[in-house]
Amino acid sequence: MNTNLYDSFINRKVIKVICGLQNTNISNIIQVVKAAELAGATYIDIVANTKIVSIIKSLTYLPICVSSINPIDLYNCSLMGAQIVELGNFDIFYDKNIQFSQEYILDLAYETRSLIPNKDICVTIPHTLNLYEQVTLARSLENIGINMIQTEGYMSKINIQSDFKKYINMKSNFDMVSQATYYSAATLSSTLVIANSVDIPVITASSLNDLSSVIAFNYGASGIGIGSCINSMNNIYDMSDLLSEIKYSINNNSVSNKIYIANSYDKLINMNSII
Repeated sequence: MNTNLYDSFINRKVIKVICGLQNTNISNIIQVVKAAELAGATYIDIVANTKIVSIIKSLTYLPICVSSINPIDLYNCSLMGAQIVELGNFDIFYDKNIQFSQEYILDLAYETRSLIPNKDICVTIPHTLNLYEQVTLARSLENIGINMIQTEGYMSKINIQSDFKKYINMKSNFDMVSQATYYSAATLSSTLVIANSVDIPVITASSLNDLSSVIAFNYGASGIGIGSCINSMNNIYDMSDLLSEIKYSINNNSVSNKIYIANSYDKLINMNSII
């Protein structure tokens, strides 16, 4: 593992910048990569495309992660210089009502590890699995030599529009922390459970911002994946400013902030059970 990358995981302050896992717009990818450099992010996550990996590798010092559910694509990108490969990027399949079982993900992980024995492999745990299944899968992945686990919260995005207004109406003193955690409640819940069940790093991703990112670390994450909140921006400086804010929030995560945010999240979980 890259020395700086290793140190960041040990210190539990990893910031992965996701360039858009279906994004093949090289100009946009370069913008995001340069914003990540300016903000001092840990590494970048791009589409598993060998040509794009080759171009980005020549333009940045940041470690490169590629994401796909195709082990061959991951293998080819590793040959082009990607330092981390990730089995993930399930959103396009959820849109088609296709879901993945524990067994299928584990089989893909076995195949990927056999193809790529000497590089770091991350596996995203599908949020369509219940929490018990997620923990079981995470432990199985750890046992076969997977280096990192990533959580996701796609299902909370699906239900967010219908539930969000209802939640606001039920909570008169609605605050920014509750709003931030509502959007990322699913991935945070998975992080809390999985991080307490395995000894490998857990990366929290899906709908995170400067507030919910802090909660992810409080709940056991070693790192976070930031994508959607910057991919809508049009210039490097806005992207880097937001990433810098997130990094500042993480580095200045005081004990009082932990208590306040944790209490807000616990209230949020109780409200979710009512909804």
